[in-house]
Amino acid sequence: MRVLLSCSLGGAGHLTPVVAAARALQRNGHEVLVLVPPALAEAARQEGVPFAVGAEPPQSTVEAVWERVRRSPPGTSGGIIDRELFAGAATDAMLPAARSLAAEWRPEAVVREPCDYASAVVAHEAGIPQAQVAISQSGIEYGVLRMVALIIDRHQAGVSEAIEAAPFLTPFPPTLDRSPWPQTYRFRQCVPDPQSLPDWWPGDRRPLVYLTFGSVAGHLPESRPAFAAALTAVAQLPVRVLMTVGRHVELASLGPLPSNVHVAHWVPQADVLATAELVICHGGSGTVLGALGAGVPLVICPLFADQMTNGRMASSAGAGVLVPTGPASTGSLDPACVRSAAEQVLRRASFREAAQAVAVEMSALPTLEQALSELAPAPELTQYRLPGSR
Repeated sequence: MRVLLSCSLGGAGHLTPVVAAARALQRNGHEVLVLVPPALAEAARQEGVPFAVGAEPPQSTVEAVWERVRRSPPGTSGGIIDRELFAGAATDAMLPAARSLAAEWRPEAVVREPCDYASAVVAHEAGIPQAQVAISQSGIEYGVLRMVALIIDRHQAGVSEAIEAAPFLTPFPPTLDRSPWPQTYRFRQCVPDPQSLPDWWPGDRRPLVYLTFGSVAGHLPESRPAFAAALTAVAQLPVRVLMTVGRHVELASLGPLPSNVHVAHWVPQADVLATAELVICHGGSGTVLGALGAGVPLVICPLFADQMTNGRMASSAGAGVLVPTGPASTGSLDPACVRSAAEQVLRRASFREAAQAVAVEMSALPTLEQALSELAPAPELTQYRLPGSR
């Protein structure tokens, strides 16, 4: 069976679940093609999956949306990016490529990440069954769909209803994430065997702390104060620190580094989590789920998007501490608060025990291959049709 997978704008957090689904489908015997925007073409090439490149909104349009977010009073900017960028401009830009692939490559199913709506429109137009692989908690994804329904339904009536009826695949375990989706399939994230990290701290065997703000924050100049605050916070901790900043940050721009800190653009997450005692992060879903899946507790300093909700989730589970922050543009991350939270998590075994309990629950979930095989039995899917599809 031919499966078209599609990814929206954004960083690795949007591409990674789509690539994971593509590889799982390949292992199940299906032919796949991943549609990506130009900004993610190189990342898709490096992942080694078959891909096609669509289009994306002009940078001026993207910047205009972010400027509206920056000008919005605290607590009022939620939904601007989802409505105006993902559901609006990004969908308009990607639709021609998605329609062309549907006509020429003739996929028999579509798998999308929740912020990509062009492939959902095309699937509904062509009567192709679709499914989505979650990025955020299921309640967040469900609420966003309700918020953007009128925007995406302008392409064709019923698109939002088709998305709601479609299978929703999520790596979030049920005790942390109650799902409102009618068809929810949970799976565990399979990670490669970790490789040993280089010895960036010769002779130093103190606990390892992983510090990261994900792959998107590096694009945003207003997030740089968070980098500086976090470095100040960890400078005096009796730990080794590996900080990753994404591929778009010049390492020299960070200035002088504390002696216990090594900074890299990117390091395989599984390699770090295999030996890390603590993760200090922004609360992106990929980082949080990776840490919890490895049984590593967290200190979460949210900047935007779903990060505050993920922080509350980890904190409620007893697997981390949520550090209060303001919008990224204010630079209001307090180094003293981050340091205190890190010391608390490193000192108390209960945080690691709670994270390990979540890891046990996640490890009991089926693999992504198993979850997808329920929807697309190898080697073909001929009978599966979504309710209401043609």
